[in-house]
Amino acid sequence: MDPASKIAELIEPSLQSMGYEIVRVMYTGGDRQILQIMAEREDGTMTIDGCEEVSRTVSALLDVEDPISGAYDLEVSSPGIDRPLTRLKDFERWSGFEAKVELDEAVDGQRRYRGKLIGSEGEDIVLLTDAGEKITLPFADLRKAKLVLTDELIAATTGGSKS
Repeated sequence: MDPASKIAELIEPSLQSMGYEIVRVMYTGGDRQILQIMAEREDGTMTIDGCEEVSRTVSALLDVEDPISGAYDLEVSSPGIDRPLTRLKDFERWSGFEAKVELDEAVDGQRRYRGKLIGSEGEDIVLLTDAGEKITLPFADLRKAKLVLTDELIAATTGGSKS
């Protein structure tokens, strides 16, 4: 199991009991090791106080379990406006907005897609391309996905409304 998955498994129960959901855990090694944790409340919000609370809890858990050898920097944040889409429910929640999706395995000879999220069907992600083509992609093959920063997204996340 890779370090990020091991850490996510370790911290998830405590964060859930505090009312937080993990959006992403990313660990980068090298000269400066960084452990990045993105989390939010079930309603999609995250405050500075929330980041501090998650940071204290994660630090305490990692001090006891010690899953990372050597020094590392812990970064706790909200997913932000152009957030990563890591859970199937993210594709439902952000339907109607533009996203970039990259797969591990090509579908119809292509691994990278960009389009408007329609949502999900079963265990698949559904996008609408600029050409109006509906594309179904297997969530199990998702490498990475994120929302594209658009005026529509900014308006929706800052109190405006979708067009």
